[in-house]
Amino acid sequence: MTHLSDQTPASGPLPGVHDLGYARLDTDRLERTGDAEVVYGAGKTPSQVVELLRTLHATHPGHAVLATRLAVEAQEAVSAALPEAVVDPVGRTAVLGEAPVLRGTVAVVSAGTSDAPVAAEAATTARVFGAGVDLITDVGVAGLHRVMGVRERLDAADCLIVVAGMEGALPSVVGGLVGVPLVAVPTSVGYGASFGGVAALLAMLNSCAPGVTVVNIDNGFGAGVFAARVARRAAPAEVKAQ
Repeated sequence: MTHLSDQTPASGPLPGVHDLGYARLDTDRLERTGDAEVVYGAGKTPSQVVELLRTLHATHPGHAVLATRLAVEAQEAVSAALPEAVVDPVGRTAVLGEAPVLRGTVAVVSAGTSDAPVAAEAATTARVFGAGVDLITDVGVAGLHRVMGVRERLDAADCLIVVAGMEGALPSVVGGLVGVPLVAVPTSVGYGASFGGVAALLAMLNSCAPGVTVVNIDNGFGAGVFAARVARRAAPAEVKAQ
C-alpha cells in the first residue's frame, strides 16, 4: 500500500484534499461514498476541531458534518465559535449543517443508563448518515419483560444497534426475538472481570443468535455508520428529518 507521504510531492494541491497543515481533509469522500468525512476529536485541540468542522461545512454546505469523541473543552469551543452547531455532551458529538433527508429506521437499543454515551454517539451518527432513529433505553437482560415490551418496535426497524456492557448478553436475546439485521456494540461498562468491555466483546462475538455482527468496544460511531447504510438501502422512501 502506498501512502501519500511516500509519494513525490505534487506541484499543486491534491484533488479532493484540503490541506490544513496538521490534517488533510478528504473532501471528496461525500461524492465517492455518499457520506462526508467525520472529525475524530480525540487527540485534537479545541481550535483544530472548530477549524475542521468549519472547513468541512464550507466544503459541503448542504450536508450535515459530524465530530465525535469531543472533550469538554472542545465542546465548549464548538458552541462558542459555531453557535449553530448541535453539541451533545452525553454522546460527546457535534453536528454542523442541515439535517439530511432520512431513509429507513435504525433502532438504537441500550441495556442500561450507563451505556448512554455510546448509544447517543450511535444515534447521532445514524441520523447524520441519513437514517431515522428510534432510541430504546434501559432494556437490559436483568429484566427480560422490558425487552419483550418493545418487541414490536424492534421488529419495525430496518437495522438494530444493540449496546450493552457487563456480560454483553442483550444482543443475543434481541437476535433471538427478531430477524432484523443487528450490529452489537460492547461497552466498557462493568466490574473488574469485565476487563473494560472485553468480556462483553467476547460474548457478542460468540453469540449463538444468528445474524449478530459486532463492532469494537464503545464504537457507537462505527455501529451508527453501518446501521444507517443498511437502513438507507432497505427503505428508499424519503422522510424529512424532524
